[in-house]
Amino acid sequence: MIEWFSWAQFAVAIAAGILCLVMAIADRKPGDLTVGSLALVEVLLIVQLVAVLIAPAAGNPIRGDGLEFWMYLIAALLLPPLAGLWAIIERVRWSNAVLAVAAFAVGVMVIRMQTIWVG
Repeated sequence: MIEWFSWAQFAVAIAAGILCLVMAIADRKPGDLTVGSLALVEVLLIVQLVAVLIAPAAGNPIRGDGLEFWMYLIAALLLPPLAGLWAIIERVRWSNAVLAVAAFAVGVMVIRMQTIWVG
C-alpha cells in the first residue's frame, strides 16, 4: 500500500463521516452530497485495490497477515455501497447516520490495512 494514499483515504473517509453526521443532526434526508461523499470513499477504495494488486510486482509485498488484510479490504469495499443502498431505499435522517458510521468504519479499516501491510 502507498502510505500517503492511505492517509488521504483516511482523511476523506473521516470528512465524509463528519459531513453525514452533521446532515443527520441537521435532520436532513440523504441526498447527492452525503451519498456522493460515500461514493468518493468507494472510488478511493477501488484505486487502493488496484494499487495493492500491483504493489507486490513492484517490490512492495505485504508483510503482515495476508488473509486478515484481504478480509479488511473486502469488508471496506462492501460497506459504502451497502450503506448507500440503505440511504437510497430508506430516505430518513437516520440513513445519514448509517452513512456516517460506514465512512468512519472505512477510515479505521484503511489505517488497519496500512498497519497490516507494513507488518
